[in-house]
Amino acid sequence: MRHGIVGQIGRTPLVRLRRVAGPEAGVPEGVEVHAKAEHLNPSGSVKDRAALAMLIEGLQAGALVPGKTILDATSGNTGIAYAMIGAALGHPVTVCLPSNASPERKRMLRIYGAEVIETDPLAGTDGAQHEARRLLATDPGRYFYVDQYNNAANWRAHYEHTGVEIWDQTSGRVTHFLAGLGTSGTFVGTARRLKAYAPEVRCISMQPDLPLHGIEGMKHMPTAVVPGIYDPTIADAEVTVDTEDAQAMARSLAREEGLFVGVSAGANVHAAVRLARTLPPGSVVVTVLCDAGARYLTDEFWNGTPA
Repeated sequence: MRHGIVGQIGRTPLVRLRRVAGPEAGVPEGVEVHAKAEHLNPSGSVKDRAALAMLIEGLQAGALVPGKTILDATSGNTGIAYAMIGAALGHPVTVCLPSNASPERKRMLRIYGAEVIETDPLAGTDGAQHEARRLLATDPGRYFYVDQYNNAANWRAHYEHTGVEIWDQTSGRVTHFLAGLGTSGTFVGTARRLKAYAPEVRCISMQPDLPLHGIEGMKHMPTAVVPGIYDPTIADAEVTVDTEDAQAMARSLAREEGLFVGVSAGANVHAAVRLARTLPPGSVVVTVLCDAGARYLTDEFWNGTPA
């Protein structure tokens, strides 16, 4: 299974942030902030890991068989990962996503050959999930419904790989892990693995500060349908991020670190830097660069104007 393009998923670099998270940014000397460069996965996001794990499990269980269409709800990135892997494996893909997803995401999905069903933007990914389940009910024999929000293979992909890579790349020095919540798979799986290595590692979850926000892929948990794989007991602390702060950090990462990434990555790094300012020397903070910035090129915030 790990052949061709899918064999290139994972094993992403861990990048030290020296300017946006250096002394000039208020981070004390001796405190390090690192970012897992998940935007360098083949389809451009961290979701390649979970998509591959969930599809492998479907194949091994005999649920995903030749001729079946891969179906799921998505904010965009997991759908693009399905579309890439589906194209490589010869499976058609249908995704339901909110109509306000970026034009670049929709175009990428269609370039890979996926069928895109746009749903009510005000209902977010919750509405996309309802539509995916409706499609499944109308023709259950046609679809393999992945159900990323409730599929345990999602978080296990990060338990088995992402967390292991972070531990190895920091030589076990990581003291804090911070990541945003969407399906919650990245946070849940990585945090569980790091705590298995060292229970004293502090794991902090991040989410947008408001129900209506511009951090694509992230959920405001108090007002959203909570994913079945989410375990709130794992987080040692919870933080929120304002959309404009996330956008500003995305711009800074491009201009000061040479990292062209999306707003969710900006939110993660903003929260990680804010945390790092409070920590003693010797602390090593790790966060995640969720996806590539090219899928948001038409967004006005790149010019300093909120989207």
